Amino acid sequence: MKINSQRRYDPDFKRQAVDLVLTSGRPVSQVARELGVPHWTLREWKNKHLEQDGKVEQNIGSITAADLQQENLRLRRELEYAQRQRDILKKALGILSEEPLKRGMP
Repeated sequence: MKINSQRRYDPDFKRQAVDLVLTSGRPVSQVARELGVPHWTLREWKNKHLEQDGKVEQNIGSITAADLQQENLRLRRELEYAQRQRDILKKALGILSEEPLKRGMP
């Protein structure tokens, strides 16, 4: 008796993984390794996304101004979050790269 050990991923995880591949500039295999997903699975998700994206471009006229505003707001929030993370990492790097204080008598 064979047990189906295939993992199931929710659509949101798949979308975020594909977005990471498309925006990071890193190879699919590297992103897949970081996410713990087989590289061929992530490549398949990416190909399906690009195929659907081509279909969406054909229907681009159906996108409303409200949709664009909502997407713009989401992207601004994402950017603010990434900038806060970057600033925290810069501060941490500055702290960790400081020379340790010398204690005691010279």
